[in-house]
Amino acid sequence: MSTTSPGHDRLLIIDFGSQVTQLIARRLRELSVYCEIHPFNKVDEAFLARFAPKAVIFSGGPASVYTEGAPMPPKGVFDLGVPILGICYGQQVMMHCLGGHVEGGHGTAEFGRAYVTPTDARLPLLDGWFATGDEQVWMSHGDHVSKIAPGFQVYGTSPNAPFAITADTARHFYAVQFHPEVHHTPKGAMLYENFVKLAGFKGDWTMGAYREEMIAKIKAQVGDKKVICALSGGVDSSVTGILLHEALGDQLTCVFVDHGLLRLGEAEQVVKMFRENYSLNLIHADESDLFLGALEGVSDPEVKRKTIGRLFIEVFQKYANQIPGAEFLAQGTLYPDVIESVSFSGGPSVTIKSHHNVGGLPEKMGLKLVEPLRELFKDEVRALGRELGLPASFIGRHPFPGPGLAIRCPGEITREKLEILRRADAVYIDQIRKHGLYDEIWQAFAAILPMKTVGVMGDGRTYDFAVSLRAVTSVDGMTADYYPFTHDFLGETATRIINEVKGVNRVFYDCTSKPPGTIELE
Repeated sequence: MSTTSPGHDRLLIIDFGSQVTQLIARRLRELSVYCEIHPFNKVDEAFLARFAPKAVIFSGGPASVYTEGAPMPPKGVFDLGVPILGICYGQQVMMHCLGGHVEGGHGTAEFGRAYVTPTDARLPLLDGWFATGDEQVWMSHGDHVSKIAPGFQVYGTSPNAPFAITADTARHFYAVQFHPEVHHTPKGAMLYENFVKLAGFKGDWTMGAYREEMIAKIKAQVGDKKVICALSGGVDSSVTGILLHEALGDQLTCVFVDHGLLRLGEAEQVVKMFRENYSLNLIHADESDLFLGALEGVSDPEVKRKTIGRLFIEVFQKYANQIPGAEFLAQGTLYPDVIESVSFSGGPSVTIKSHHNVGGLPEKMGLKLVEPLRELFKDEVRALGRELGLPASFIGRHPFPGPGLAIRCPGEITREKLEILRRADAVYIDQIRKHGLYDEIWQAFAAILPMKTVGVMGDGRTYDFAVSLRAVTSVDGMTADYYPFTHDFLGETATRIINEVKGVNRVFYDCTSKPPGTIELE
């Protein structure tokens, strides 16, 4: 059930299992439209009545509508009298439910880039499309609609999708075989914009409004009780802390656990910013010796993550117990975390991240949760941070993982390797900023490789560590491509690292692209 203000118009996305359903929500949020994703098997007639959507979108999905047990929407969704947009499987399920026909077979599949040709009929959903001819779209379907449902008309075709765009304008039902939410459909955002205009959305989902509403909700939830917040220095926890501070003042205490795996000077910067600029009640828990001692001799990356997660909980609990009367725990949970915790099929979800800052603490300590960001995507959190007055340099910084430098130090972690890594990373980021590239890059960092190489520096032979540099661009955080640095930049950066960081004699640049799930997340 939605937790947002009933004053906002709401759009419901029924999820049939597409890997890119989140992108639909992100495109709509960019248009200042509030929406929520719910699995098809959680949406029944009672849910529809409670949620009262102003419009509905059916996502894509991997199933075939003609198979037994295929995911289906509730029948009542078509009787709501609101606009519905079906995407890929969503188109097929719409046709199947309303009297059309879907089939598979040889020659019907279409994967990747395709081009849609318009018919002579005009459709407001396609305003701005086909101005110069066919439009590029992204297809991903094995089945195809072989017969459209009564009342529908064809507005676009592709080589393997004769009904690529269809609509029943009388009922405001629209269906497309492609994915307008992905970057590879260049005018996809325009299609969504047209859809929400047709549905009559006011576009009132702004971070200014969210800030006011959430402060009121926090005050109502917490009352005069005390709240503790795990502050990592990352964007999510920092925005959480500042928002709670604005709502609660001295009722909030933040605990910053310094595990000794932060970047160069980061602990000092975080403590200074929050104590001097915001006058937060802040406990700086320097437990670097504890964490590094526990990680000594550990090479397995999963063991590292779980060790850090376990110790974080223990340390946080130790300091939280020193705050009398605390009844609430604040977390920087985001909407993608909420979505990923629920499998659309009802089965167990795949483990995305094995380390989460305060996982398990609420039950263990008997605390109630405050999660003021759980309705927001990452870009919305950044916008809220700007609304709260956090420095632009802080809000726009690249994601940093919870386990810190532990996952940028393959193999055994030692203080020597961490010091080398910190200094190499600092030089690399300084180079990126100096050349004005920081904001063009989604994430950049150095990693110290678990090997030493023989080299010659001056007249001497060296046997030192190699450092790998990575920088990726990403439109949506789902996939990434390497950033194309010039040879001059890489040469200058490698020279600086080797000259300024003792213990490094070789520098590599990782120029591999990354599929979903392999981007290093905060």
